[in-house]
Amino acid sequence: MKAIGFKTSLPISEADSFIAFETVKPVPSGRQLLVKVAAASVNPVDFKVRKNSAKEQVLASPRIIGWDATGTVEAVGGDASLFQPGDDVYYAGDIRLPGSNAEYQLVDERIVGKAPRKLSVEQAAAIPLTALTAWEMLFDRLAITELDKGKTILIIGGAGGVGSIAIQLAKQVAGLTVIATASRPESVEWCRKMGADVVVNHQNLVEEVRNAGYKYVDYIFDLVDLYQYWGTMAELIKPQGKIGSISDPNEGVNLRLLKGKSVSFHWELMFTRSTFETDDILEQHRILNRVSELLDNGTLTTTLTETVEGLSAESFRKAHAQLESGRTIGKLVVKYQ
Repeated sequence: MKAIGFKTSLPISEADSFIAFETVKPVPSGRQLLVKVAAASVNPVDFKVRKNSAKEQVLASPRIIGWDATGTVEAVGGDASLFQPGDDVYYAGDIRLPGSNAEYQLVDERIVGKAPRKLSVEQAAAIPLTALTAWEMLFDRLAITELDKGKTILIIGGAGGVGSIAIQLAKQVAGLTVIATASRPESVEWCRKMGADVVVNHQNLVEEVRNAGYKYVDYIFDLVDLYQYWGTMAELIKPQGKIGSISDPNEGVNLRLLKGKSVSFHWELMFTRSTFETDDILEQHRILNRVSELLDNGTLTTTLTETVEGLSAESFRKAHAQLESGRTIGKLVVKYQ
């Protein structure tokens, strides 16, 4: 089968930052599915892994990355029971295993959902990783329930992939009042399109939020830089509120800033369940199925904004260069055929 990978960490401008190669088509076992991939989206985790996993070495065989895909089940392992050949699926995968930048991929059925019926393959491929991340933060980590309807959430970084779906879930599913940050006119417009009630500039964030009429917010979801915004978040969070983050700060933060208000802090990593094969790993299957229903009934909308055509090294170099620019709004997807 054809696959796209890398053997060493190179700048995306280098011709060999991605290479096309042929490898053996895998065979599913246990609860694995063999999926013929139709499209895959690109996320920051992709370029972080590409930049850092082979800095000082040349890998013996190319590494295949990619943690978002939609496709069709071609074969199932002996213990699989949730899907059968011919089913259209979507998923974010397991960071420990070969990814979706290939014609075929193996994936544990417990982290796979039924693909939305009313979306194109590229529209569906934009969803899994970001939807799982946002859903797990809102409903598992921050433990938001229907009793919290009407409360406020500040989403720092509203126009990115996770922010785009987090705004929708917070507004349409949780019933929260959503304040999102954005600075460019096009990103402000996008946040409003996704359903944000208020859009504020991330510069002078305390002043911006308070000028919008909110002294404190009940929840804060950081998608940008925990260290950069830590003092701001500690100031804006409501007493007994909750803060969550997915960012990777380069420096530590002072948790004591949260003590006076009895504020709790929560990490979210979408790969935790698959990496540790947690007792509730099947929850990702359920979440993706629920998100698929919400997409099909119009409660949620795809966050796709750009599509690159073709399973090729050139396509992934183009996609990664765009994402690394830091100016991507919504999600970028590579469609294979």
